[in-house]
Amino acid sequence: MSTGAVGRAYPRLEGPAKVTGAARYAVEYPVDGVSYGWAVPSAVVRGRITRIDTTQALASPGVLAVLHHGNAPRITPGPPSELRLLQEPTVHYRGQFVAVVVATTLEAAREGARLVRIDYDTGPHSTVLTDDHPGLYAPEHVNPSYPTDTAEGDFDAGYAAAPVRIDATYRTPAYHNNPMEPHATTAQWHDGRLVVHDSNQGASSVQATLAELFALPPESVRVVAEHVGGGFGSKGYAKAAVVLAALAARHVDRPVKLALTRQQLFGPIGYRTPTIQRVRLAADTDGRLTAICHDAISQTSTIQEFAEQTAVYTRSMYAAPHRRTTHRLVRLDVPTPFWMRAPGECPGAYALESALDELAVAVGIDPVELRIRNDTAVDPEQGRPFTTRNLVACLREGAQRFGWAGRDPAPRSRREGRWLIGTGVAGSSYPARSRPSAATATARPDGSFLVRVNATDIGTGARTAMWQVAADALGVPPERVEIRIGDSALPTAPVAGGSMGTSSWSWAVIRAAQALREKLRDGTPPTSEVTAAADTTEEVGGQPALPRYAYGAQFVEVRVDADTGEVRLNRMLGVFAAGRVVNPTTARSQLIGGMTMGLSMALHEEGLLDERYGDWVNHDLATYHITGCADVESIEAYWLDERDDELNPAGVKGIGEVGIVGTAAAVANAVHHATGVRIRELPIRLDKLIGVSGLA
Repeated sequence: MSTGAVGRAYPRLEGPAKVTGAARYAVEYPVDGVSYGWAVPSAVVRGRITRIDTTQALASPGVLAVLHHGNAPRITPGPPSELRLLQEPTVHYRGQFVAVVVATTLEAAREGARLVRIDYDTGPHSTVLTDDHPGLYAPEHVNPSYPTDTAEGDFDAGYAAAPVRIDATYRTPAYHNNPMEPHATTAQWHDGRLVVHDSNQGASSVQATLAELFALPPESVRVVAEHVGGGFGSKGYAKAAVVLAALAARHVDRPVKLALTRQQLFGPIGYRTPTIQRVRLAADTDGRLTAICHDAISQTSTIQEFAEQTAVYTRSMYAAPHRRTTHRLVRLDVPTPFWMRAPGECPGAYALESALDELAVAVGIDPVELRIRNDTAVDPEQGRPFTTRNLVACLREGAQRFGWAGRDPAPRSRREGRWLIGTGVAGSSYPARSRPSAATATARPDGSFLVRVNATDIGTGARTAMWQVAADALGVPPERVEIRIGDSALPTAPVAGGSMGTSSWSWAVIRAAQALREKLRDGTPPTSEVTAAADTTEEVGGQPALPRYAYGAQFVEVRVDADTGEVRLNRMLGVFAAGRVVNPTTARSQLIGGMTMGLSMALHEEGLLDERYGDWVNHDLATYHITGCADVESIEAYWLDERDDELNPAGVKGIGEVGIVGTAAAVANAVHHATGVRIRELPIRLDKLIGVSGLA
């Protein structure tokens, strides 16, 4: 019987430990005889190492070893990838890690790395994404396993016949995850067993990868990630730091702590790929879409394919009888892109939701009303009903809360002194997924309970949410429940990513707790334990499950200086339909965090690549600009009372990503309303506003 823990605004369980410094992160665990590693990046874009001179480095005080392809421990052979490090002399991109210096102190390791001398035989390179690159190709599929292209009806005919047409190209730059805690690891070997304290989003996944790389049985690898200082997707799987630390620890036969620098996070650990997106919309004079085409171009590396699913957002968002989406990819001499909050949906929504705003202007229909007219209860490509779809409810409630009624649609219609004021809106959606998970519930003699699941809390409040779910499922006050997470020695669980963490873990926790209650009800001794596993609802009766998504609508008001083009956010408001909310406090934090990142994407963030060197020149937080507190003057997040029991026993959908999805488009649409200038290439800098047409 529920105790009402789910739905209550509990503070984070680990809050006191974090604010007092008691919470330990990956390189803060005390270890006897520890040494320190420092990664050495390549200095060329493409080539081959011809000589490594470690003489000066090894002579430097405190240096224990210099690992490189010539002496590093061997890992399981396989195709080249970002994780088969120090195994070959080939350099695939500038910044690729080609050596590691191990020393008795961090300072000695850094100095040793400075003294390593490497010679290269270099070759020609290609580092810039263009829409006419000769290497463009259609990948076999796009992430995680979507068809590369889709088509329904006859887009070309439908587009040509329409009275209203939009044809626009939108561009987004590279974005970098930049979690507060860098990628970092403490690694140690004991009698052939590997133990790592690692900053990641899924200890079970990292355990499996390390076991494969080092040819170990999974039970011989333990990965601990009790506290993780952010990830935003970049720590979704094992990355360079954990592999380098494990290699170094094996080589020197002592524990090694290795943390990447802030500069080293701009490349080898992944980033959101730049995109070039052409969106074509056709509609009748009432604004009803008749044809949609979304063509997306992105990049990957030469060492490993990563195909961003950019146009997938368009496949299920709005209805039209004629539809087409395509993805094209080019292999460049750059690091491999990787997951970043709402991969695919985030840049894809910027393009589609901006194009819809352009369509609203063209047909003279309010942009909220335009989206409502093109809503659908049936997935446009699958032809099957959604489990729940409350996009229209989000738009209507958001409009009411924001004060949208009475908005003058004419650009530059509102001015306060030197400031031009504009408002914009965008819709959002993100898939509601779950993956197999397991959990163990234990009854203790004193009447308390222990629940264990290898969930990961990357700052989202996942630990607290699972504690609440467990208390309700056990039918006891939360104070009688202890929750343990973040350790591969616990029952296996999927990563904290894809907005599927809570939906997956809670399923297993509920099953284990309910099974334990049944045992206790049957007279089992008070000390007992149950482990339960939960599958997914990806298939029902051998058929794909009904399409299911979280939805949202973001509303933005900006002011733009008519003389300088400076853009400032007045206020932002989002309303979401994301299933049952477990903890309002942490949910609000996630939604506001997502919208803040979307604002940052719209106005500030931009990886600037120097094509001569294939590297980002603004690879630190002094030059890679992100939104700060002063940039967010007013931001509000609300959600609808929604529960979707077709997804999982808790009725949750996931809220980690839907907040960011439409935000950049809402900001861009607001800027257009304020100025009359349509910016189709992010970020929206003042020079683009002044340089295009002038404001004064």
